[in-house]
Formats: sequence, C-alpha cells, structure tokens
Amino acid sequence: MKERLFAFTMLCSAIGASAQNITQDMLDRFAKQNTLSGTERAVKNALAAGPVSAMALNQDNQVEQDTYFSNSVPSKGITDQASSGRCWLFTGMNMLRAKMIREQHLPEGMEFSQNYLFFYDQLEKANLFLQAIIDTRKKPMDDQTVMWLFQNPLSDGGTFTGVADLVAKYGLVPKGVMPETYTSNNTSQFTQFLRRKLREDALALRADAKANDKTLQEQKEKFLSEIYHMLTLGLGTPVTEFTWAPRDSDGRTVYPPKKYTPRSFYEEFIGLDLQNDYIMLMNDPSRDYWKTYEIQYDRHTYDGHNWLYLNVPMDDIKQVAIASIKDSTMMYFSCDVSKFLDRKRGIADLRNYDFESIFGVRFGMDKAQRIRSFDSGSTHAMTLKAVDLDEQGKPIKWEVENSWGASNGHQGHIIMTDEWFDNYMFRLVINKKYATEKILQASQQKPILLPCWDPMFSSEE
Repeated sequence: MKERLFAFTMLCSAIGASAQNITQDMLDRFAKQNTLSGTERAVKNALAAGPVSAMALNQDNQVEQDTYFSNSVPSKGITDQASSGRCWLFTGMNMLRAKMIREQHLPEGMEFSQNYLFFYDQLEKANLFLQAIIDTRKKPMDDQTVMWLFQNPLSDGGTFTGVADLVAKYGLVPKGVMPETYTSNNTSQFTQFLRRKLREDALALRADAKANDKTLQEQKEKFLSEIYHMLTLGLGTPVTEFTWAPRDSDGRTVYPPKKYTPRSFYEEFIGLDLQNDYIMLMNDPSRDYWKTYEIQYDRHTYDGHNWLYLNVPMDDIKQVAIASIKDSTMMYFSCDVSKFLDRKRGIADLRNYDFESIFGVRFGMDKAQRIRSFDSGSTHAMTLKAVDLDEQGKPIKWEVENSWGASNGHQGHIIMTDEWFDNYMFRLVINKKYATEKILQASQQKPILLPCWDPMFSSEE
C-alpha cells in the first residue's frame, strides 16, 4: 500500500514538474497549433521588413481630420524640448508664458529660459538623492527604498509640483538671458554621468556607519559642489541679476530696460502662487476616487513638496477642464502619449491601429489593469488648450499644445478623441477657481502616502 502511494506521489510530482517547464512535447503542440496561413505568412514577411505600427495602421481612419474646436485658447507658439526629457518644464513654462504674452501684449516668440530652471532642478535633485542616502544610511543595501534610490538617483523628467517648487525658490528669467546649450537640448549622456557620480558619492556617504551628521553634511556639500561644477560646464552659470525689457513683434523694446533678479522678474510679470492656488487631479481607476495621494520622494527639492494629487472620476476632470478652456486658461496635462498615436498626423485615436488583427490575439486590459501591471502610466506632459463640444455640451475631441517643435504632429499640436482621452489621460493641473466645491473639499483631506516604487511614480519626459 505504501509503495503504491509512493509511486502515485512520484507520478504526480513528475506531471507537475513537466507542466511547469517548457518541454519538447509542449513545443511540438505549439508548432501544430500555429501553422501559418497565407495571410499570416504575409504578415510575418512584413514584420521582418518594417515596424508593427506600419502594418497595423488603419487606412479607414486616415481621412482628413476635423480640426475645428468649439472652444480653444489661442496658441502662443510651439516650443521644442529637443532630445531631452524636459516636457514637464516646457509645459509649465508654456502655461505661464501664455499668461504673460496675453497680459503684456508680447509676440508669440517670447519664452522663459528652461535651461535656467533645469540647472537648479538637477542640482536640487542631486541634493534630494544624497540627503535621502544619509537619511537611510543605516538600512541595508537590499532594503527596497535604498535599492530604489540607487536605481533612480536623478533624471531629467519631472512633474508640475517640481515646476511650482522651483519657480517659488528660484524665479524665472527670459530665454535670451540664459539660452539653451547642446547639453540642455541633449540630456541623455550628460545625465548618465551625473547619475554615476551621485551613485559613487552615495556609496561614500554610506561607507562610515559611525560618521556624525556634521561630517556627513560637510561631505555632501563637497559632492554637491562637484555636481554644480559639472552643471556649469554643461548648462552654463545661472544668472542672478539681469537687465531686460519686453520687445514687440518688430523687435523694438516696449519700454526702457529694467534690472531684475529672477524672483523679482517672476513676481512682476507672473505673480501666481503655484504652490497653493493649483490642484493636481488624477484619473487612476485602480485606486479609490475622491482620495488624495502623496508619493514618497516624488519631488524635485528636499525642502519642497512630494507630488500630491486628488484622484477623481474622468467626468469630473472634464468638467473643470472645459471651464478652464472657456475662460481662456491653458492647463498642465499629462498622458500616456505613445499609445495609439499617429505621430505624423498628430492624432491620438484608438482606431488608428489594429494590433489585434496583426498578431491574432486580444489585448483586453482596461485602464485600471494597465496601471496595476505597469503597462500604462503618465509618460509625457503637454498643455491642454482646446475642446470640441457637441450640442449637448459633451466633449468630442481635445487638443494639446506640444513641445516637440512646430513641424511635429498637427502644426505642433496633438488632437485626441474623447475615447482616447478616457483611456490614456492621467493628470491635469487646474487653478482652484475652476474647481467644484466637491473637489475643493476633497483636496483638503490628509493624503495617503504611497511608496516611491508605486506604479504612479512617473516623471514626465
């Protein structure tokens, strides 16, 4: 009896082990089940010669796009972040410059210096990382937070919270005062060396477990001085004082030049309280709505604010977005931009591509499932500027001003169907004056703190 039981147990173990592994029998079954038809062989040949998107392009959806919008904020000229991950910074600056251009009657070419704030962004992120290393130095290297810090010491991406904190601390300057450099326009390689230096510095800070705080802060300051030196070489020296006067479309100064500091310039021409007068809304169906969330270490400055957002249903986001557009106010907006985007035409539409027919499989995850499985998240920030409403006041399509240059997309813009908006829109920053009473009240609750490795930690690039 015991022998039969032992034999049965061994058989079950063998079957279980077989089922867990890819075996030759399994491969043979796969081959029989996947004999290619003539059409599938044609698809195979096409995929060997070109990208999937070219094969999956839906020609029936290539008709001339309707570019009429019932409500639109006038565009102030398309900017270009070049080969950098600074969309968050360009979007924030575009939102602010639209206000200044309108109020000061300036030409559309007027821009703020993205390079100026980017210098301080990188320096502040270096300090945030090194201080976090000091704060966690007694934890083992395989602690999840410590590992995350070493994996993500610094990036050129960011969020609106970073724009608000950086502007409040460092002000703004016109683009001509601190123009772009090759490095600011092409950040990838330079950022790699900043990360390498910071990781090396972090190991040094963790090396002496008995070092007191004074010693660690002195060591950190030395490391930050070296980062400052690298930034000066790559981006230039940030200005502390400058003389400037606005110019009209013919290049003539509107009134006599005046001396400014970056902060006095911001206060005179913008003067908004970005830290307190704005609310970031999120549509994340994987979590409870009408709750506020805060993500640890998702900030740009150590003395700044973690990214804080109120999670609300899509209909509530659309309501305040429409109110803002009708009042000629652009908004900071972010989404998963690459999904179903016809980049050449500047159209984001779920009908642009038929990937299921190409591969003969179904992609059936909903938005919540895509977020939980890291398949979708906020990847790019732009400026929401227009909506087309039907006779009942319901949105048909939306338009954003992008920062990929005027020749990209639809004259520098992307047009999104409302269905695409539902699926791949994530964040919207609104002035509190457009918020409903329900949004205002919900935004005051104590936030739920999420870890830095949460799926929603995403620096827009």
